[in-house]
Amino acid sequence: MEKFGKSQPVKRVEDVRFLTGQGRFMEDAAPDGALYAAFFRSSVAHGIITSLDLEAAREMDGVHLIVTVEDLEAAGIKVAMDGTTLQNRDGSKAAAPERPMLARGRVRFVGEPVAMVVAETPEQARDAIEAIWMDTEDLPAKTDLAPGGAELHPEAPDNRAFDWGLGDEEATQAAFDAAAHVVSLDVHDNRIIANSMEPRGCHAAWEGDHLHFSYGGQGVWAMKAQLADKLGLEPENLHVTTPDVGGGFGMKAMPYPEYIPVAHAARVLGCPVRWMSERTEAMLTDNHGRDLTSLAELAFDADHKITAYRVQTRCNLGAYNSHFAQAIQTNLFSRVLMGVYDVQTTWLQVEGIYTNTTQVDAYRGAGRPEAIYVLERVMDRAARELGVDPWELRRKNFIKPHAFPYKTATGETYDVGDFDMILSRAGEQAGAAGFAARRAADAERGLLRGQGLCYYIESILGDPSEGATVEFCDDGSVNLYVGTQSNGQGHETVYAQFLADQTGIPAELIRVVQGDSDRIAQGGGTGGSRSVTTQANATLATVDVILAAFTPYLADKMGVQESDVMFDDETFRAPGSNLTPTLVEAAEMARADGRTDLLRHEARAQLPGRSYPNGAHVVEVVIDPETGVTTVDRYTVVDDFGNLINPMLAEGQVHGGVVQGIGQAVTEHVVHDADGQLLTATLMDYALPRAADVPMIEFTSEPVPSTANPMGMKGCGEAGTVGALAAVANAVQDALWDRGVRQADMPFTPLKVWEMIKDGAVAAE
Repeated sequence: MEKFGKSQPVKRVEDVRFLTGQGRFMEDAAPDGALYAAFFRSSVAHGIITSLDLEAAREMDGVHLIVTVEDLEAAGIKVAMDGTTLQNRDGSKAAAPERPMLARGRVRFVGEPVAMVVAETPEQARDAIEAIWMDTEDLPAKTDLAPGGAELHPEAPDNRAFDWGLGDEEATQAAFDAAAHVVSLDVHDNRIIANSMEPRGCHAAWEGDHLHFSYGGQGVWAMKAQLADKLGLEPENLHVTTPDVGGGFGMKAMPYPEYIPVAHAARVLGCPVRWMSERTEAMLTDNHGRDLTSLAELAFDADHKITAYRVQTRCNLGAYNSHFAQAIQTNLFSRVLMGVYDVQTTWLQVEGIYTNTTQVDAYRGAGRPEAIYVLERVMDRAARELGVDPWELRRKNFIKPHAFPYKTATGETYDVGDFDMILSRAGEQAGAAGFAARRAADAERGLLRGQGLCYYIESILGDPSEGATVEFCDDGSVNLYVGTQSNGQGHETVYAQFLADQTGIPAELIRVVQGDSDRIAQGGGTGGSRSVTTQANATLATVDVILAAFTPYLADKMGVQESDVMFDDETFRAPGSNLTPTLVEAAEMARADGRTDLLRHEARAQLPGRSYPNGAHVVEVVIDPETGVTTVDRYTVVDDFGNLINPMLAEGQVHGGVVQGIGQAVTEHVVHDADGQLLTATLMDYALPRAADVPMIEFTSEPVPSTANPMGMKGCGEAGTVGALAAVANAVQDALWDRGVRQADMPFTPLKVWEMIKDGAVAAE
């Protein structure tokens, strides 16, 4: 049996219900008669709460309950949100200040929840919010990324959350001291907002001491563990579900402060309670992404081979430790720090700073785009300063195919790769040989054309183990229970397709079941591009269990030895028997014989190692120097995702990721003013990319199958974004270089680009 899918471009089956309004998202799944929750939030970025007047709100029509942090504590709830912490370079622990679910005595960012109102209608809840009066003794806001300023937490002097390092600092310094050439670049990675199509939401209902909690997330089991811990419940008294989810991007992977108070209110009131974020509320309170500055340095020998790489990064954590942020900014960053280049000495230092701004955490490939963006920007600068062709500089420093498996200086072991082949194919697909002619033609029209290149690699992360259960139902259909959670990626299609490929069960008979902690005992959720690889691995293990269980049963039916029974991916066969049942037919036979033990099978499997998708992005931009308008004109991607189950779905994932990257590079940018007020809190102010901002994206798959899993897969969920940022930025830098621009940072808005051109011309005089 082939241990991977047949790579057919099957259309997404879930799109029929999504496009005809039959999806069941958070508000569709809310229980009848549920009351509505709304949150009173801080309107100042930093201040001591001197009074909080709730009386007028309590007396308003329809209001059933108002909850503060004191109410939660009185109910025995653990009000501190969890947050990962690191060990500093000096061996001390990173700062771990409390982040209460509702503010306790002090507010630290605009939008921080202070109290929750529960009312009969959303309008009544909002009216009550307007009636709450809070006085604060305003404190100075801290919004910059330098240490110091107004202290947010006594546990974090100078507002330093952590100071972490990885690598050999002394050896790296020695390599720089001995280098023939040193190239450095300050790189700014601007802050962005996820803006999922469906904002965050949840609802809760109790039956006695049993809680049913539903939320729009990326996995039910981590949420179940949080609810059990904070509410003091036994796990068997918790049922967590997730309906259809309108986008997650990592932003919905972690718990948020609103979820526990909603569950508490439902218990106090004895009826269901629901909450749904509004768009501006989401932009204020969803965890943001990026927002870091880095000094990146490369040391070269006389032959332009990299001898050392050094990065010093300062990242914005927002007002508190959010669930994953410290780990995201270090662990994930370090895993892809080395990229695809043969470098033996490196040093990475990351310093986290608290500010009076919204939390920053994992989403849109957090950790990977940051690392690759920094590396590929400084590689582009090195090519310019050394007078080397940027394509050839990369080729010279690639890890060569014969060097695999290759252990990086940060401890990752890449199993396979052929980076030169991928890059060459990208050049062919992009028509790189014709770039000079296209640039000359644009120059005659007064336009600036630039070409940008990024070669990325990412490490597939998350829990390497996953489970799968296959159940043969009475009506002839088959349930496939999975431990991941689709946020719109097409899991229902690809999982059914993979099981059909391995078993011959018609895909239209397979129903994918997800997001239900009562029906699925364990799962790792979705994040880090883990889903298809880990879930397919678990499905393979379950298929082996199914075949092992049915073989003795069918041997008896066929009148042959067990060793004679074979399965050819569609039917069971044995020499000397004319019985050739499919799995569905075998299950019908077992049901007729009362063998219910053969109707449900499960297995867990763990990937033996990580996989490393990689690829090349080639971009051409055109800039009008009179207006500063930047147009992404051509976009080509060649990816090594290993073996693909469904190339069409993979291409769609790449397209979406590339558009996200173009959005950050050209239009998106979060802005807080000096007082910590979010100035980009609506879609009138925050510029998501539109169709007109995106060219046709050419995608080519060049698989070099992974040896780290039996399917040869590598994952692809975040690859588009990982490569897009640096490719677009390098293209803009290329277009502006001859105009004297030496520092081009995202986002490349018309005004910013126009000012760079103007300033570059002045500097060149």
